[in-house]
Amino acid sequence: MCLRYPHAPGHPGPSRRDAFTLIELLVVIAIIGVLVALLLPAVQAAREQARRSHCQNNLKQIGLALAQYATVHGGLPPGYVSLWNSIDRVETGPGWGWASMILPQLDQQALSNQLKFESPMIGPDQLTVRVTNMSVFLCPSDSMPTRWTATNGETWIFMGKIYSAFEPICDVGGSNYIGVYGIGEPGVDGEGVFYRGSFTTYSAITDGLGQTLCVGERSTNLNLGRGQATWVGSVPRATFWSCAPNPFEPDAGVCVREDGSGMILGHTGEGHGPGDPYGDVNQFLSRHGKGSYFLYCDGHVRFLQNQMNYALYKALSTRDRGELINDGY
Repeated sequence: MCLRYPHAPGHPGPSRRDAFTLIELLVVIAIIGVLVALLLPAVQAAREQARRSHCQNNLKQIGLALAQYATVHGGLPPGYVSLWNSIDRVETGPGWGWASMILPQLDQQALSNQLKFESPMIGPDQLTVRVTNMSVFLCPSDSMPTRWTATNGETWIFMGKIYSAFEPICDVGGSNYIGVYGIGEPGVDGEGVFYRGSFTTYSAITDGLGQTLCVGERSTNLNLGRGQATWVGSVPRATFWSCAPNPFEPDAGVCVREDGSGMILGHTGEGHGPGDPYGDVNQFLSRHGKGSYFLYCDGHVRFLQNQMNYALYKALSTRDRGELINDGY
């Protein structure tokens, strides 16, 4: 039997705490803040590593699709297909590019069935195909639009500011992966494996499949936010611009006109290594650090650092120049 004795009159009884004091609350908040600050970089790093793996896997899928295409057709698909008007000196289309030709090998047979390679890609009947969002062509680390408008226009710099006037041509689906043209400006007769009307066989890549770049990354951050690309092809009459507002560039204050072939192909010339944000709009850049992921012709994927030997970088982009390449790059 337990006896309970009443407290003496005026005695407060046992003390009871109903809440934290202000100081204790501030200490707890500070500890939580420190823990979040310690954990957040690790969480962000883990997420970026997952995105990098996703990007690598996209390129590996593209590599498998290209290999399957080459097995069926005897060689890699053309960089893009277009006729040439020698009088006006313009490409007239149809413009479809290498990525649109491997849709069946990417389990996109239904979409491929809607594509008419003999028809101009800018035609209204091909709108549904042109603007289809293809996740395999988009890097999760980048902000490449899933749909953007190809245009024809002019760009100029006046008093240190860039001005533009554009005529819209058609909408296309975005992509972060472009074929390697070689060293010169994308178009016909490239030094790499993709160019206008190309049909590169594996036997023609005499520099070695494991030492020749096939497909590389492009980010919207390229050339100060002007980097765009599409999996569809080269839009006839389309233009986009490389501008050099950087005062340390030798051509600072100049905007250079690039044509639609740079929307599906990229080059390694003009002194910019992989992952240089000041490179031309038809070069390579990623959001994975200072460099870019590349798919090689033998199917392996490798991240090339921006500070790599530039001559070696150019050598990797050619198919039959016979350059000596050290595997230790």
